[in-house]
Amino acid sequence: MCRHLAYLGPPVPLSTLVIDPPHSLYRQSWAPADMRGGGSVNADGFGIGWYVDGSVVRYRRSVPIWADESLPGLASSIQASAVLAAVRNGTVGSPLNESAVAPFTRDQWLFSHNGLISGWPGSVAKLAESLPVTDLLTLNAPMDSALLWALVQDRLYSGAPAAEAVASVVRDVAAAAPESRLNILLTDGEQIVATTWTHSLWTRRTADAVAVSSEPWAETGWEQVPDHSLLLATKSTLAVTPLMEGRE
Repeated sequence: MCRHLAYLGPPVPLSTLVIDPPHSLYRQSWAPADMRGGGSVNADGFGIGWYVDGSVVRYRRSVPIWADESLPGLASSIQASAVLAAVRNGTVGSPLNESAVAPFTRDQWLFSHNGLISGWPGSVAKLAESLPVTDLLTLNAPMDSALLWALVQDRLYSGAPAAEAVASVVRDVAAAAPESRLNILLTDGEQIVATTWTHSLWTRRTADAVAVSSEPWAETGWEQVPDHSLLLATKSTLAVTPLMEGRE
């Protein structure tokens, strides 16, 4: 499994989210606390996406985050008010190049997936058939996370609200591939949509900011999001709803 986070709030240096905290994403890359059987390290690349004047900027590498000697200086010198970042533990058989590293992006959107689609690719072949051929031919990489992003995009650009697009894709993929782990982060710089599906997610709110993360990066202020949930947050609001009937 991978680790990921998203943040909305006052501008802060990227390093205060990704590197500096005691259990930062940087540390989670080699010492994660809650992988739930999904591997032991997240060394197959990393990525950070943020916004400058409303436009997405993305920095991705296919090396472990600790191997990038330029990152600490870069991250401490850049401030952002909306961020999505991830470190990758690639599924066996998936590509290990930069194109496979989250966040994926289109227009104002940043997307990350922590998990896997069970039975890939056969289990979701019928869902893939629902996409335009050009979308399949231009996937970021031949892997499950890229297909999830293509499915979410298809619904977003057909007019579905972000939370609805993500929730419907998670339900459809889970129905087709029941043992999947479908933990998604999506942001447009104004809202965060996240899911928990067979993995952990935590959130922390202050008066003017919200953060969500696979694992808490500090000791206090965090609340765990229940499994099989959908989270929708802005800087001032946060709502969690069940993704499965009968769950609270």
